Amino acid sequence: MNTPKELLRQIVPTTEGGVFQKKFLQGNEAIAEGAVAAGVRFFAGYPITPSTEIAEALSVRLPRIKGVFIQMEDEIASMGAILGASLAGAKVLTATSGPGFSLMQELIGYSAMAQIPCVIVNVMRAGPSTGLPTAPAQGDVMQAIWGTHGDHPCIVVCPGSVSEMFYLSIWSVNHAERLRVPVILLPDEIVGHMRELLVVPPPELIRIESRRLPDVSPERFHPFDIQGSSSIAAMPPLGTGYRFNVTGLVYDEDGFPTNDSDRAGALTSYLVDKVGKREKELSYAEEIDTEDAEAIIIAYGSTARSAERAVRLLAQRGKKVGIFRIITLHPFPEQQLLSLARHCSRFILAEMNLGQMTTTVRAILGRDVELRTINQANGLPITPETFIDTINTWNSAGDYLEEKLAVGAL
Repeated sequence: MNTPKELLRQIVPTTEGGVFQKKFLQGNEAIAEGAVAAGVRFFAGYPITPSTEIAEALSVRLPRIKGVFIQMEDEIASMGAILGASLAGAKVLTATSGPGFSLMQELIGYSAMAQIPCVIVNVMRAGPSTGLPTAPAQGDVMQAIWGTHGDHPCIVVCPGSVSEMFYLSIWSVNHAERLRVPVILLPDEIVGHMRELLVVPPPELIRIESRRLPDVSPERFHPFDIQGSSSIAAMPPLGTGYRFNVTGLVYDEDGFPTNDSDRAGALTSYLVDKVGKREKELSYAEEIDTEDAEAIIIAYGSTARSAERAVRLLAQRGKKVGIFRIITLHPFPEQQLLSLARHCSRFILAEMNLGQMTTTVRAILGRDVELRTINQANGLPITPETFIDTINTWNSAGDYLEEKLAVGAL
C-alpha cells in the first residue's frame, strides 16, 4: 500500500539537517515553488483562469535563477515550446485549464510517442467549453487519462492540499524525467486557490531525479533501443554531439520512421507498459478510518476534504465511515481498493462531474459490492451535508433528521 507518507519519503528521505521554511501559500503558488525545487527551468504557457497564478509566479521566479519564462500565443504553441526545450535538456512545465488542455492533446500524444519528458498542470474548472471559468469541477479526469488518441502512457496525479501541490509537483517532474512520459498534475480550482501553511524543506534534502544520459559514444548510441518496460532509453540533450531523429511516427531504434508491424506492436506495448507495469510503484491513495468502516467514501481533490468533515461529524454519532482518497488517478491504486472491498461492502464514489471514474471503480469492486455515487456538475463544491444525507439513507429516519440538524447548526 502506497500512502502519502511514503510518497513524501520518496521526495524528502530524511528531515535531519537544514533549515525548513514555513510559507503561507496559495495552491497554485505552491506548484511554482515545487517546480523550481524540482529543477524546472523552462515554462511556456498561456494565461487562463484558474491556473494563471502558476504562470505569474514562474514569470518572477525563473528569470532570477537563469531560467526561461515565455508567454505563448496559445496552448498549442505552449506545448510545442516545452517539448522543444525538453529535447534540448531542460526540465519543463506548462499550466492551463480545461479549454487550453483540450488544445494540448495532440502534442501530449507527441510527447508520449517521442518519449519527451514534460509536466502539464491542468487546474480544473467547470465546463465544457468556456463553462464557468471561476468555478470548481473535476470534469477533466477522463480527458487527462485518455484524451489524446491511441494507446499511450501517462501519469495523472490529483493533489488535495497546498502541501501536496508542492510535493506532487516535484514527484511529477521526477517521474516525467525518469520514465520519459507526460505527467499530468490535475488539481481542481478549490485546491488551486486555497491558502494553507506549507513547510518547505531545504534544497539539499530534496531528492531530484533526472533523465538517464548515454554511457556510450555518439557513434555507438541508439536513441530508442528498447529492451522491455524496465528499460528506459537514455536521452542526451540535442546539440551535445548525439544525433537522433525525433518523430511522432512509429520509429526504429534510431528514431527513423518504419512501417514494420512487429516494431509498431512492440513500441506501443513498451510505451504503455512504462506506466502500466509500474502500478505498484506509481499508484498512491490515502486511507482514513477504513479499518472497521461500515461504508467507505471514495473521493479525490477538494471533494475528499469535504468528505473528511462529514466523516468526523458522523463519527461523533457513532457511525463508522472511512475514506479512500485517490492520489494517482492513473495508474489507479486498484489493489489497494480491492483489499478494502474484502471487509466492506458499501462504497460511495463522489466527484464534481457526472461519473467519470464510475466505470473504473465499478469494474474493480464488482457487483457484490454496493456502490452509490454522488455526482455534481453545477460549479459548486460537494458539501459535507451531501455526504451525510447519502450515508443516512442507510439509516433510520430519526438518525437522518438528527444528522441534518447537526450540520445545519454548524
